[in-house]
Amino acid sequence: MNEVLQAIEMVGREKGLSREVIINALEEAMVAAAKKVLKTKEQLVGHFNQQDGQVELFKIMMVVPDDIEAEEFNPTFHIRLKEAQRFIEDIGIGDELEFPLDTNPEMGRVAAQQAKQVLTQKIKEAEREIIFNEFKEKVGTIINGIIKRIERGNYIIDIGRTEAILPISEQVRRTERFSQGERIRALIVEVRDQAKGGNQIVLSRTRPEFVEKLFTMEVPEIYDGTVLIKGVARDPGERTKMAVMSKDKEIDPIGACIGMRGMRVQSVTRELRGEKIDIISYKEELTEYVKAALAPAVITRVEIVDQKEKKMEIIVSDDQLSLCIGKKGQNVKLAGELVGWDLSVKSEGQKKEELLAVMSSGQNGTQKEESKEFSSNDFPEIPGVPLKAIEELHKRGWANKESIDILSDEELMALPQMNETALSILRKWAEERSED
Repeated sequence: MNEVLQAIEMVGREKGLSREVIINALEEAMVAAAKKVLKTKEQLVGHFNQQDGQVELFKIMMVVPDDIEAEEFNPTFHIRLKEAQRFIEDIGIGDELEFPLDTNPEMGRVAAQQAKQVLTQKIKEAEREIIFNEFKEKVGTIINGIIKRIERGNYIIDIGRTEAILPISEQVRRTERFSQGERIRALIVEVRDQAKGGNQIVLSRTRPEFVEKLFTMEVPEIYDGTVLIKGVARDPGERTKMAVMSKDKEIDPIGACIGMRGMRVQSVTRELRGEKIDIISYKEELTEYVKAALAPAVITRVEIVDQKEKKMEIIVSDDQLSLCIGKKGQNVKLAGELVGWDLSVKSEGQKKEELLAVMSSGQNGTQKEESKEFSSNDFPEIPGVPLKAIEELHKRGWANKESIDILSDEELMALPQMNETALSILRKWAEERSED
């Protein structure tokens, strides 16, 4: 093997390129250099001679009819059929002939210098294309690397054959700081096909998918598809909520993710620099899913406000309000992202005041109409509820199931002639109306 072929083999191993790719780049480089040096418009082609390691240059000419019009014939690109048949007897119109390019030694030396520059560029382009094709298939996977340098807050990471970038926008700045030479794991989120070079591979440590992939690596049941991750909502550096379910009734999905003595979830938490992780059980029934997502808060009830706009109202006891909302609204925000609904939280006290205010403000214009409907259709037909109590409810604008739901037992017992039996009947009536 001559020196040129040895050099080609060596470059191929270093850059991960095949011999054919490098030889093609070398041929294209010599053609480009020759055109530049000779300042010719001729159509040229290069062929690598493996015997002497040289690229031989040829000009290409197309065979045209002998009787072609003079103004259509271009001697730079055309050769008449009769003349072409002197070289190849059975050649036809439209075929191409290659003729060795006349060069002198000086031109060869200058072209070789020009070709080095072009070849370097061609190899870089080929290398970028191979890297692009390799890593575009890895988008959504986690990769390991070493921080090579830091540029304007962006981490440039050595991932083996090339470099990747972890931009500021994809970093958890509140809790994570890395130094040059430190090992790092991140999610591949984008692979750019950049003709002019630069960082092609973009990484992230902030995306919810990063947490999902970490659990996939740590939990065999997720990896093999027995346990499914149904959703992940994340406030990077602070807290993550992840909903899981099991396809096997014998396997507890939450327990599988936590692991024995919490080893699995602790491994993910360490990678995330102490970020809190809530793992909840996915529920098919929406309101139950919402209640699970808002854990550890205990929810009194869930009301759908707008089905089309996906808005819900969450009612909790007064002592659960701050826990349900969470620090800076984090708990309810993440729960909303997880279930895909806009959640607003109110305490029972707030809901009660709101409803009573609405009832009171609407009494002047609607009380008579409501009273008629109330007295003729609802409470008078409930055996065991004193009429005086019904009249007082109506007088105060509380003659509806919503008010009965939010009024305390003490408030209802204060009504005229009320007793515990009547209270129970009244509560049951309101409950049946809710089911209707």
